[in-house]
Amino acid sequence: MIWKKPHISKIYEALTAIGDRRIEIDENDPNKAKCFSSSKGKFYDVIYDPGSNLINSNDNSAYHTETLSYPMIAFLMTKGFVSYSKSLLEPLKGIYWKEINQKNKNDYSKAIEYVLDDLNKKGIDTNFIEKEVEKIYSEVSKLKIGRLGNKITPPEGW
Repeated sequence: MIWKKPHISKIYEALTAIGDRRIEIDENDPNKAKCFSSSKGKFYDVIYDPGSNLINSNDNSAYHTETLSYPMIAFLMTKGFVSYSKSLLEPLKGIYWKEINQKNKNDYSKAIEYVLDDLNKKGIDTNFIEKEVEKIYSEVSKLKIGRLGNKITPPEGW
Protein backbone atom coordinates (compact mmCIF):
# COMPACT_ATOMS: atom_id res chain seq x y z
CA MET A 1 0.00 0.00 0.00
CA ILE A 2 1.35 3.43 -0.98
CA TRP A 3 0.54 6.25 1.47
CA LYS A 4 -1.97 8.76 0.13
CA LYS A 5 -0.89 12.34 -0.49
CA PRO A 6 -1.30 14.44 2.67
CA HIS A 7 -3.08 17.75 3.05
CA ILE A 8 -0.58 20.61 2.71
CA SER A 9 -1.22 21.46 6.38
CA LYS A 10 0.84 18.40 7.31
CA ILE A 11 3.93 20.15 5.93
CA TYR A 12 3.33 23.09 8.27
CA GLU A 13 2.79 20.69 11.18
CA ALA A 14 5.98 18.79 10.35
CA LEU A 15 7.98 22.04 10.22
CA THR A 16 6.54 23.06 13.59
CA ALA A 17 7.48 19.67 15.07
CA ILE A 18 11.05 20.08 13.79
CA GLY A 19 11.26 23.71 14.96
CA ASP A 20 9.97 22.76 18.41
CA ARG A 21 12.41 19.84 18.57
CA ARG A 22 9.55 17.41 19.04
CA ILE A 23 10.97 14.84 16.61
CA GLU A 24 13.61 12.69 18.27
CA ILE A 25 15.58 10.17 16.23
CA ASP A 26 16.34 7.02 18.23
CA GLU A 27 20.07 7.08 18.98
CA ASN A 28 20.20 3.26 18.88
CA ASP A 29 18.28 2.94 15.61
CA PRO A 30 18.40 5.89 13.19
CA ASN A 31 15.40 4.47 11.33
CA LYS A 32 13.10 5.02 14.32
CA ALA A 33 11.87 8.20 15.98
CA LYS A 34 9.40 9.61 18.46
CA CYS A 35 7.38 12.65 17.48
CA PHE A 36 5.68 14.44 20.34
CA SER A 37 2.31 16.09 19.78
CA SER A 38 2.09 19.89 19.92
CA SER A 39 0.54 19.59 23.40
CA LYS A 40 3.41 17.24 24.32
CA GLY A 41 0.77 15.05 25.98
CA LYS A 42 1.54 12.06 23.77
CA PHE A 43 4.03 10.89 21.20
CA TYR A 44 3.92 8.97 17.97
CA ASP A 45 6.34 6.26 16.94
CA VAL A 46 7.80 6.44 13.45
CA ILE A 47 9.69 3.59 11.81
CA TYR A 48 11.32 3.64 8.39
CA ASP A 49 12.96 1.02 6.21
CA PRO A 50 15.15 2.86 3.69
CA GLY A 51 15.96 -0.35 1.78
CA SER A 52 12.34 -0.96 0.85
CA ASN A 53 11.19 2.69 1.09
CA LEU A 54 8.49 1.85 3.63
CA ILE A 55 7.43 3.93 6.63
CA ASN A 56 4.80 3.76 9.37
CA SER A 57 3.54 5.75 12.32
CA ASN A 58 0.88 5.31 14.96
CA ASP A 59 -0.66 8.76 14.57
CA ASN A 60 -4.32 9.49 13.80
CA SER A 61 -3.78 10.67 10.23
CA ALA A 62 -1.88 7.54 9.25
CA TYR A 63 -4.32 5.25 11.02
CA HIS A 64 -7.65 6.79 10.00
CA THR A 65 -6.96 8.31 6.57
CA GLU A 66 -3.93 6.32 5.35
CA THR A 67 -2.19 9.53 4.37
CA LEU A 68 1.46 10.39 4.86
CA SER A 69 1.32 12.14 8.23
CA TYR A 70 3.20 15.00 9.81
CA PRO A 71 5.29 12.71 12.09
CA MET A 72 6.39 10.72 9.04
CA ILE A 73 7.08 13.89 7.05
CA ALA A 74 9.02 15.42 9.96
CA PHE A 75 11.10 12.24 10.14
CA LEU A 76 11.82 12.27 6.40
CA MET A 77 12.75 15.95 6.56
CA THR A 78 14.97 15.51 9.62
CA LYS A 79 16.78 12.61 7.96
CA GLY A 80 17.31 14.62 4.75
CA PHE A 81 15.02 12.55 2.51
CA VAL A 82 12.86 15.64 1.94
CA SER A 83 14.56 19.03 1.64
CA TYR A 84 13.43 22.22 3.38
CA SER A 85 14.74 25.66 4.27
CA LYS A 86 15.77 25.86 7.92
CA SER A 87 14.63 29.51 7.85
CA LEU A 88 11.05 28.20 8.04
CA LEU A 89 11.55 26.74 11.51
CA GLU A 90 11.72 29.89 13.63
CA PRO A 91 8.48 31.52 12.46
CA LEU A 92 6.59 28.21 12.71
CA LYS A 93 7.75 27.33 16.24
CA GLY A 94 5.28 27.03 19.08
CA ILE A 95 2.14 26.63 17.00
CA TYR A 96 -0.44 24.38 18.65
CA TRP A 97 -1.94 22.86 15.53
CA LYS A 98 -4.31 20.52 17.38
CA GLU A 99 -6.06 23.45 19.07
CA ILE A 100 -6.11 25.54 15.90
CA ASN A 101 -7.45 22.64 13.85
CA GLN A 102 -10.20 22.03 16.39
CA LYS A 103 -11.14 25.73 16.52
CA ASN A 104 -11.53 25.53 12.76
CA LYS A 105 -13.54 22.26 12.92
CA ASN A 106 -10.63 20.39 11.29
CA ASP A 107 -10.82 22.57 8.20
CA TYR A 108 -7.05 22.44 7.65
CA SER A 109 -7.07 25.17 5.00
CA LYS A 110 -8.77 27.56 7.46
CA ALA A 111 -6.24 26.57 10.12
CA ILE A 112 -3.38 27.48 7.76
CA GLU A 113 -5.10 30.79 6.96
CA TYR A 114 -5.44 31.52 10.68
CA VAL A 115 -1.75 30.81 11.32
CA LEU A 116 -0.54 32.78 8.31
CA ASP A 117 -2.74 35.76 9.26
CA ASP A 118 -1.26 35.68 12.76
CA LEU A 119 2.31 35.48 11.39
CA ASN A 120 1.58 38.28 8.93
CA LYS A 121 0.42 40.51 11.80
CA LYS A 122 3.81 39.87 13.42
CA GLY A 123 5.57 41.14 10.28
CA ILE A 124 6.69 37.72 9.07
CA ASP A 125 6.96 37.20 5.31
CA THR A 126 4.18 34.67 4.83
CA ASN A 127 4.56 34.72 1.03
CA PHE A 128 8.03 33.21 1.46
CA ILE A 129 6.66 30.59 3.87
CA GLU A 130 3.81 29.64 1.54
CA LYS A 131 6.14 29.30 -1.47
CA GLU A 132 8.61 27.18 0.47
CA VAL A 133 5.86 24.96 1.88
CA GLU A 134 4.50 24.47 -1.64
CA LYS A 135 7.96 23.31 -2.78
CA ILE A 136 8.13 20.82 0.09
CA TYR A 137 4.57 19.68 -0.60
CA SER A 138 5.42 19.10 -4.25
CA GLU A 139 8.41 16.98 -3.23
CA VAL A 140 6.39 15.01 -0.66
CA SER A 141 3.54 14.49 -3.14
CA LYS A 142 5.93 12.79 -5.55
CA LEU A 143 7.10 10.27 -2.96
CA LYS A 144 5.98 6.74 -3.67
CA ILE A 145 6.48 5.49 -0.16
CA GLY A 146 4.66 2.47 1.16
CA ARG A 147 3.37 1.42 4.56
CA LEU A 148 5.71 -0.65 6.70
CA GLY A 149 3.63 -3.35 8.34
CA ASN A 150 0.03 -3.06 9.46
CA LYS A 151 -1.87 -0.04 10.76
CA ILE A 152 -0.81 0.84 14.30
CA THR A 153 -3.40 2.07 16.78
CA PRO A 154 -2.77 5.70 17.83
CA PRO A 155 -2.04 6.57 21.46
CA GLU A 156 -4.79 8.09 23.55
CA GLY A 157 -4.54 11.51 25.14
CA TRP A 158 -4.37 15.12 24.09
